[in-house]
Amino acid sequence: MTEYVVRFLVGGAVVSAFAMLGDLLRPKSFAGLFGAAPSVALATLGIAIYQHGARYAALQSRSMMAGAIALSVYSVVVCHLLVRARLRAATATLLSLVVWLIAAFALLTLGGGQA
Repeated sequence: MTEYVVRFLVGGAVVSAFAMLGDLLRPKSFAGLFGAAPSVALATLGIAIYQHGARYAALQSRSMMAGAIALSVYSVVVCHLLVRARLRAATATLLSLVVWLIAAFALLTLGGGQA
């Protein structure tokens, strides 16, 4: 139970810090970008280091980076299917999920992660 309280408090503090940073930058759309994933990732890694050590946190950070790269590949494929192939949004996203899974597991395997 205390892990959830710590995660809530640390995550909230980091989200607030990133939201303030995003508020200072231009364009204002950076505020949403900085308020979500980086703050949650940092809070999760901090707790992982505290509970399991640096090696475990390093494995988690590699997995997070692989997921971010796979999400970028997914996003590019969705955009191309929507704009160039003129597919419907549901069709493009469902087809791109296969690309995302392949990219994510390939990156994890190449990076020495546990896939």
